Amino acid sequence: MKIAGALPLLLLIAGSVPSTPAQAASAGPEIDAAVDKALTQMYQEVKGSQELAGKASGILVFPEVYKAAVGIGGEYGKGALRVGNKTVGYYSIASGSVGFQIGAEARNIVFMFMSPKALTDFQQSSGWQAGANAGVALVKQGSEGSIDTQQLNAPVLAFVFGHSGLMADVSVEGSKISKLE
Repeated sequence: MKIAGALPLLLLIAGSVPSTPAQAASAGPEIDAAVDKALTQMYQEVKGSQELAGKASGILVFPEVYKAAVGIGGEYGKGALRVGNKTVGYYSIASGSVGFQIGAEARNIVFMFMSPKALTDFQQSSGWQAGANAGVALVKQGSEGSIDTQQLNAPVLAFVFGHSGLMADVSVEGSKISKLE
C-alpha cells in the first residue's frame, strides 16, 4: 500500500471508536457474526486450535483488527468475549507505535484464557494490557502446520492469523483491551 493510502485508513480506524454506549451495544450482532467467522477460519487454518479452545475457560476474539502506519502506527478492533460458547461482553483492542513502519493490514487476534484465574483476572480489570497484566504467549505454527507446543503452559495464549494462516513474529505486546459499554 502506498504511503498516501495508509493515512486515511488510520484516520478511519480512529473514527470508528464507539462514542456512546448505544453505539457499542448496537454493534453486538455484527461483532458476533464476525467472531463466528474468525473462529471458523482459525479452526480450519490452525491445527489443534479447536481442541485448545475446548479447554479454555474463555476466548476473546477480535476479528478484523486494522493496523496502519506511516512512521506513527495505530491498531484498532472490536471483539467479543465468549465463555461456554456464549458472548458475555464486548471489547476493543488498541495500540500505538512509533518507528520505521509503513503500510496497512487487517488481521484476526484471539486470546484464550486457559485457566479460570486468568479469565477472572481479565474480567475484573478496568483495562487490560497484553504482556503487562498477564503472561501472554503468542502461539506460532510449526513446520507441518500444527501448533508449537512450547508455549501452551502460559495462562493466556494469543493467536494472530489472517487469510494466509498464522503469521510469524507478530506481537500483541502492549495492546490495550477495554470493555465496550
